[in-house]
Amino acid sequence: MLFSHAQTEQTKLMFMRVIFVLLGLQLAVGAMAAESDTTLLSRKHVNGPLAPGPNDSNIARVVSMILEKGHYIREPFDDDISSKFLERYLDAWDNQHIYFVKSDLDSFEKYRTRLDDLTAKEGETGPARAIFTRFMERLRQQYDYVTNLLETEKFDFAGTNRFVYNRKTMPRPKDIEEARQLWRDRLRHEYLSEKLSIGRPEEIAGIVREKLRAKQGKEVAKALQDKMSKEKAQEIAKLVEERAGSEKPEAIARAVQSKLEKENAEEIKKLIVKRYTRVLRAYNDFDNDDVLQVYLTSLANVYDPHSDYMGKSELENFSIGMKLSLFGIGALLRSEDGFCKIQELKPGPAMRSKQLKPNDKIVGVAQDEEEFVDVVDMKLNKIVELIRGPKGSKVRLNVVPADASDPSARKVVSLVREEIKLEDQEAKAKIIELPAGKEKLLRLGVIDLPSFYSQFELEGQKAGAEPKSTTIDVARLIKKLADEHIAGIILDLRRNGGGSLEEAINLTGLFIKEGPVVQVKGPEGDPIIEKDRDSSVFYDGPLIVLTSRFSASASEILAGALQDYGRALIVGDSSTHGKGTVQSLLQLSPYMRQRGLAGTNNPGALKITIRKFYRASGSSTQLKGVVPDIVLPSVNNHLEVGEGSLDNPLPWDTIAAAEYTRLNRVEPFLAELRRRSDTRIAIDRDFSYIREDIERYKKRIAEKSVSLNEAQRLKEKQEDDERAKARKKEVAARPEPPGKMYEISLKQAEEPGLPPPVSKTNHTAKVDPTNSAHIAKAAASGADGAEEGEEKTPAMDVTLEETKRILVDLVYLSLQQNSLAGPTTKTRGQ
Repeated sequence: MLFSHAQTEQTKLMFMRVIFVLLGLQLAVGAMAAESDTTLLSRKHVNGPLAPGPNDSNIARVVSMILEKGHYIREPFDDDISSKFLERYLDAWDNQHIYFVKSDLDSFEKYRTRLDDLTAKEGETGPARAIFTRFMERLRQQYDYVTNLLETEKFDFAGTNRFVYNRKTMPRPKDIEEARQLWRDRLRHEYLSEKLSIGRPEEIAGIVREKLRAKQGKEVAKALQDKMSKEKAQEIAKLVEERAGSEKPEAIARAVQSKLEKENAEEIKKLIVKRYTRVLRAYNDFDNDDVLQVYLTSLANVYDPHSDYMGKSELENFSIGMKLSLFGIGALLRSEDGFCKIQELKPGPAMRSKQLKPNDKIVGVAQDEEEFVDVVDMKLNKIVELIRGPKGSKVRLNVVPADASDPSARKVVSLVREEIKLEDQEAKAKIIELPAGKEKLLRLGVIDLPSFYSQFELEGQKAGAEPKSTTIDVARLIKKLADEHIAGIILDLRRNGGGSLEEAINLTGLFIKEGPVVQVKGPEGDPIIEKDRDSSVFYDGPLIVLTSRFSASASEILAGALQDYGRALIVGDSSTHGKGTVQSLLQLSPYMRQRGLAGTNNPGALKITIRKFYRASGSSTQLKGVVPDIVLPSVNNHLEVGEGSLDNPLPWDTIAAAEYTRLNRVEPFLAELRRRSDTRIAIDRDFSYIREDIERYKKRIAEKSVSLNEAQRLKEKQEDDERAKARKKEVAARPEPPGKMYEISLKQAEEPGLPPPVSKTNHTAKVDPTNSAHIAKAAASGADGAEEGEEKTPAMDVTLEETKRILVDLVYLSLQQNSLAGPTTKTRGQ
């Protein structure tokens, strides 16, 4: 069964345990009840291993059979797969290599070459429960050790110790003593990170001292609001007011510092204990079905990272979630290493805030002005419940930016919950009007396409409403742009994670005559060639496709096709995402019935990779993605994102090219376009900021550890703050850029003339999170973006600015060569 591309994208997200944050329905979110150590240690797993379920044996056999015979790679479930299976399952519980010790590994070694026989032939799932039970023993030992340390040890952060934050490739501890040392190092790192982010008592005391010396004691609360919560600032102000008449400023400042040091220590201890308690509680709640799901998903992941097993409960939860998908802040979340990470931004409040980006970690959630709830190591569905709320209410997210140079860095993002409107998901356009010589203007068109949507993907559409189509909508925008005499178009796919394969093919057809767009091939037989069969061309002018590391799937198919044909210049990050596989969702019940194995319970489903995408040129989009003709500097190029960051991705390969005719619209000018762009970038101030940030990020990654010296970390933080302030000042001092910008919605595309131009400014209050300049501009705007009351202005999109310059070059070079008489439109055939 071959899924439509839309269904493939949905199941991909489902099985990666990614949750679309749906906020339209008001759900009661109660505070988590405190649970004593005695309660935690008396839960179901303490008295022995879990009992197997009645269907476990049959489910294991059927999943093994489907993977062996139905997966794209057709790999037999043998001793080699068995060994990898064991490693994947151990990593499923202990991917940071801090729990299982050598004696544990020795006891598990008997499974290394037997899991194939046990699982596929005997249907024996005992190893899953045995390994989970040992994991729970180590987890409780860690809990006891850490909570005892917090009670008995006073942490000192004056030495030269460093914490290795990623141990995935490092050896596991040899014994429990070595494991305890790793647990202690992790605890110290967590403690210092919270201490640095919670605010410095000496800094607060200094502000109090200054205000009192200036006879401005009543302004203390206001002065502290950006350093701590509103409630805490008012508490300090009250203390100052009570003592102001009887004590000197120095004495009051010392009292404030002493109070905060004590309270901060207690707050940090309480937060960390609650965090470890939450982890232990979450795993105590695992039942046999949960363990089996992790076990069989580990087996599926040996074949590739997009194949997964889903048990009955997760399958049902997904079905419920899909019915609510119109409401949200527009963020796809995933759980990784105990952190809630942003997987993808969708149209909505999160994307419009321009303060969030993929791989940002959400570490706290607050309702309006209430205190933050720590969500590190919290279950993903619990975090979603905290973020959910009534339309129009405010939620605040405490975020660690993906590109932060220090893991203690925090950024607060305020979002107003709202219904995600269908219009937010639609294509939209801009017209950029630039001076082009004496009394002349040059107009460029930009089309922003957030997804390849179709009639069947936009849930909530009213019966009888006009069918939605990406291709039809983009054609309407192109016609409007052409009517306004644009000289060239930029198709912006930087935030486009995919969607309908059919729409990607049809949209490609707007720019080429008929011909192959993508090839889809299974493990055997000839590829299926998907073509544009309309010989007309709707837009024939200069065209750039702008991509990023987050452009995936259908976006890669369109970009790859237009590059193969030589029809469009591809500009952007070093490559696109690289997801070039097709999955099928298989309910297990029919397979079990066919073999007389049906039980009374729902056995779940298996998502399995069955085909791969190939470009018209024969090159796969898998793993390598689409490499742009012009690559722009970007920190994204160095982040662990894309298919290559996943474990065990299928390889890139090639097949025979399909027959197609190259248009050669790019190659004659490519060398000159690159030369001009490189020259500009070399002297551009914004790209120099990006290069600086790239070097800092590369240095941090190369070190693979972070200092546990408080003074050093504070010094680095101060340097980051000063750098951000200097950049912000420089950007604000720039003159206004020339030209005008007009924003055009689909509704406005049908109206005569243009709307009023959008105001332009160089003051940067917010940044676009997916353009190549987001690091530099985030630094220029400060960590938290615009506060309430500050002037909120449009983001400066450095990547788009350079792409516009490249398009201007392409327009003039094309005209000089007489390759094009100018942009034209033709009516697309029916």
